[in-house]
Amino acid sequence: MAFLSHCINTVADTPVRAQRFGRVQSIVGLLIKVSGLNAAVGELCYIRDGHSPNERRVKAEVVGVEGTNTVLMPLDETTGLRAGCLVERANLPLTVKVGAGLLGRVINASGEPIDGEGPLLVHGEQPVHADPPSPMERQLIDTPMHTGIRAIDAFLTMGRGQRVGIFAGSGVGKSTLLGMIARRAQADINVIALIGERGREVREFIHDSLGPESLQRSVVVAVTSDQAAMMRVKGASVAMGIAEHFRDQGKDVLLMMDSVTRVAMAQREIGLAIGEPPTTRGYTPSVFALLPRLLERAGPGATGSITGIFTVLVDGDDMNEPVSDAVRGILDGHFVLSRALAHANHYPALDVLQSVSRVMPRVTTDAAQEAANRARRLLSDYRDVENLLRVGAYEHGSDPATDRAITAHEALTNFLQQGAEEVPPDDPGAALQQLLAKVPRA
Repeated sequence: MAFLSHCINTVADTPVRAQRFGRVQSIVGLLIKVSGLNAAVGELCYIRDGHSPNERRVKAEVVGVEGTNTVLMPLDETTGLRAGCLVERANLPLTVKVGAGLLGRVINASGEPIDGEGPLLVHGEQPVHADPPSPMERQLIDTPMHTGIRAIDAFLTMGRGQRVGIFAGSGVGKSTLLGMIARRAQADINVIALIGERGREVREFIHDSLGPESLQRSVVVAVTSDQAAMMRVKGASVAMGIAEHFRDQGKDVLLMMDSVTRVAMAQREIGLAIGEPPTTRGYTPSVFALLPRLLERAGPGATGSITGIFTVLVDGDDMNEPVSDAVRGILDGHFVLSRALAHANHYPALDVLQSVSRVMPRVTTDAAQEAANRARRLLSDYRDVENLLRVGAYEHGSDPATDRAITAHEALTNFLQQGAEEVPPDDPGAALQQLLAKVPRA
């Protein structure tokens, strides 16, 4: 018995020698099984396509281990790969090159330029995956973040370092609103992640919504919908890593991600491929583990801040679908874009009655909060009787609160609308207070 115990302890204490090379055994769907490779989950590997005239290396990430086989998921196109291809451990964590040379450039999820403007003149490196700052090291959010959008700055004032979501269905103006904020927001640097978008929309967003002047202080990470699921998930982490680099330099960074839903859908593809059980509406548990790890990386740090604006593509205009519900519980506020307002040509189609900024009380004056609350009550009172007004069933004088709401409605509606090129007042909160001064009180 003593001899057996000695043998067991000896085996347990013997370090496992990591093998640097392996061979592809099978390729099924999104999964590549490799034998003879002792690599850790999350490690980067290269698959050598030695059968083509110009040998290429396909990047892949280790996503699981099955007995003696290592399971990889490719980051690049797998066309041309076959059983027997050599697999090499990179012995490196996933990193992205960072530096001031990124400003004004458009890159992919591998950190490579795709704008045709030549190589990147950057030399630093930043981990793609990182832990969020310690809660006790974060600065308090106590400075307003002006976006240049009247409806947001007066009704839903943001704070520097806040994280908010823009919740909307397709085609109601999310990208246009993001472009307006990118051009006007008071931030040192913009980091814009376009994840899972149509290829056509990437250039349109940069040319039309962002503009050449704002591009010079922005970094755009573009991963289109045709790229591998791993690349779409990685693109979100790459954008976050770039934002963290500038935040740690003491910069106030505005991170915009369009959209978190596409990231969640890509993670669902990965989870289903590796055998995770589908749970809520087909989403796997790893999706709901990924979202807080990703979104909590934004926010204030010990120095600098990352103000995060994340769009959520609402499935079927259901604001309580799984991804929307999970993201809303993580972020510090949510802005809801209404399809009904968009159909009425009301832009931005921001429904302030369904939206909330949880840090507004910390970054605005009592007078500004009172004005916003009073305006909300007027809008709510009008909405309650809107159908009666349309059919002529409301008689003026029946209810004083409703009469005041009807009197103020047109002015408030005009205040909430804003053209893409319209210059807002310097202090939208004060402008709202002046508007409400003309409305009689109870």
